[in-house]
Amino acid sequence: MEVDGINIPLRKIIHVDMDAFYASVEQMDNPELKGKPVAVGGAEKRGVVSAASYEARKYGVRSAISGYLAKKRCPDIIFVKPRFERYREISQKIRNIFYEYTDLVEPLALDEAYLDVTQNKKGNPSATKIAREIRKRIFDEIGLTASAGISINKFVAKIASDYNKPNGQKTVNPEEVINFLEQLDIKKFYGVGKVTAEKMYQHGIFTGLDLKTKSLEYLETHFGKSGSHYYHIVRGIHTSEVKPHRTPKSVGAERTFSENLTSEIFMLEKLTNIAQELEKRLKKNNIAGKTITLKIKYSTFEQQTRSKTLSYFVADKHLILETAKELLYQQKPEDSVRLLGISLSNLNTDKKEKQTPEKPIQVQLKFEF
Repeated sequence: MEVDGINIPLRKIIHVDMDAFYASVEQMDNPELKGKPVAVGGAEKRGVVSAASYEARKYGVRSAISGYLAKKRCPDIIFVKPRFERYREISQKIRNIFYEYTDLVEPLALDEAYLDVTQNKKGNPSATKIAREIRKRIFDEIGLTASAGISINKFVAKIASDYNKPNGQKTVNPEEVINFLEQLDIKKFYGVGKVTAEKMYQHGIFTGLDLKTKSLEYLETHFGKSGSHYYHIVRGIHTSEVKPHRTPKSVGAERTFSENLTSEIFMLEKLTNIAQELEKRLKKNNIAGKTITLKIKYSTFEQQTRSKTLSYFVADKHLILETAKELLYQQKPEDSVRLLGISLSNLNTDKKEKQTPEKPIQVQLKFEF
C-alpha cells in the first residue's frame, strides 16, 4: 500500500480492550453487583475512581474523578476497593488466549493489548474472524466481555476498538482507512487530549479532513514535534510495529493525601515513604535510572513537575529522596498540596532502537480482513 509515495506495510492489527475491566471483574466475582452502578476506588473525600461500570457511566461517573463527585452524580453508586492481584490474575488468563494466536502481543495495560495476526498460529487469513473468536473465548472461558478494533496499523485499530463498545468490534479495511480518518472528530484521534483538541479548534481543525488540509510546515510550526506525527497519521501512515517486550520508560510512586499538606516538613515525611515504595519497585524489576522527577499536585488541581538528571544510575531510596528533597526546595510550593509523586526515568533498560527501513509485506491480490 502506497500513500504519498511512502510504502506502508499492510499488517493485520487487532486492538483488544476489555469492557470496564476492573468493575466488570468485581461484578463477575460478586453477582449481587451485577446490573448496579459500581465504582472501583475510594468513596472518601480524597478518593479517586479507578474504574466505573457501564451502569455508573450513564450518570457521568468516569475514571479519575473524585469519589465525592461520583457520589454526587450517582447517589446509589456502590464503591468497592480495588484488588489488583485479582485483576492481574485475570489479565494473564486473557493474554494466554492471545498467545494461542500470535506471539506478537503488546500489552498496554492489564485491560488492553495489540496483536499482530498478519501471520498467525491458526493460519486464519481473517483478522476480523480472529478478533471475534478471541472475544468469544474470553467470554466463554473467563466470563467477561471485550471489544476490538481491527485495521492495518496500531493507531487505527486503537480508535476502532472504541466504536462499538461494549462487547463489539469494528474493522477498518485498507481501502477504508483514509475516509475513516477524514470523517473522524479530531478529539477521537488517539493521543489528542483535551488541551490539544482545543488548540486545534482554534486553528480551524475539527475533523481529520480539516487536519489533512494543513501542510507539514504549518503543523510543525504550530504543534512542534507532534506536528509531523499528526500530518502522517491522518494519511494512514503509522509504521510502529507491535512490540512484544515493551520496557517501561519510567517507574514511579505517588500518594494522594486525605488532608492537604501545607508544611514542607510533612511533605518530606510523605516523600520518605514514597521513595521507599519506589525503591521496592525498582529492585523488584532490577531497574535503575538517572532522571528523578518530583510531581506536585496542588489543592487547586494544578500540577507541577521538577526534574534533575544525575550522571549515574540510582535505585537507592536515600539517593532518590535526597534529590527529591532538593527539587522540593527549588521553589516554595504555591499552595497546599494534595498529591506528591516521585518517578525515575532515563532507565538502564532504555535501548536505542535500530532505525531499519520498513519492509512492506508482500500482499496478494486478496488481502482479507
